[in-house]
Amino acid sequence: MKLLSSVQCFGGLQNQYEHVSEALNCTMQFSVYLPPQTQAGQKVPVAYWLSGLTCTDQNFAIKAGAQRVAAELGIAVVMPDTSPRGDGVPDDQDKAYDFGLGAGFYVDATEVPWSSHYKMYSYIVDELPALIEEGLPVSKCKSVFGHSMGGHGALTIALNNPALYVAVSAFSPIVSPMQCPWGQKALALYLGNNPEAWQRHDTVALIRSGAQQLPMLIDQGLADNFLASQLKTELLEAALKETGYLAEVRYQVGYDHSYYFIASFIEDHLRFHARYLK
Repeated sequence: MKLLSSVQCFGGLQNQYEHVSEALNCTMQFSVYLPPQTQAGQKVPVAYWLSGLTCTDQNFAIKAGAQRVAAELGIAVVMPDTSPRGDGVPDDQDKAYDFGLGAGFYVDATEVPWSSHYKMYSYIVDELPALIEEGLPVSKCKSVFGHSMGGHGALTIALNNPALYVAVSAFSPIVSPMQCPWGQKALALYLGNNPEAWQRHDTVALIRSGAQQLPMLIDQGLADNFLASQLKTELLEAALKETGYLAEVRYQVGYDHSYYFIASFIEDHLRFHARYLK
């Protein structure tokens, strides 16, 4: 793990690192905010942020304004990239924004040529936390949150691994990739015609199949252009009602799909996570 940059931020450090990933078979970059408590040698809990389509590890770090609250709460925030990177990594032949580079969908691809690099699920769940916990002043206590494609990733990763994460939240998540164009395209190309594999990466399907209860917070803007066609939050609400799964789903009037929305409510989400991160 090589430190690429480090800047002072609210008494802590906003760092960017580089490492060679075995899971993704390429060199990866990720960002971490280390709160001021770590400067005194204290180990702090970690919230993993998963970004959406087209993003890198830098979008959230620069745009969300999370560092001030993370510094107060004593929480480290880890910001991975959204896909493998590099000249040898395959991309969508049409350079579409919703598949390939910048669009790993947090699954482990089984289909050629994607299976040689696109193992974002294993990277987020296994490889990156092991690297972070070994090399940085953090504890093993962690939660996960994200936006859009990253909201899908956060929810499905947490629901599949309830023993690893104490809480999960999401902004504008893709709640059922099996039932929207973004998800249907990605799941078919990454995982092939395998309904069982698709269901493992679908929040609505996981909750309907009896997922273990975790603290969950969802924020969705009502002015989001993708709400009806891609995000379909009503499908999640129906699954919650059918199963009795407890989650707070909030609709925010006038807010869209952008980082302005995330920046407006990021403090709520960090304070939500802080209640469970010990």
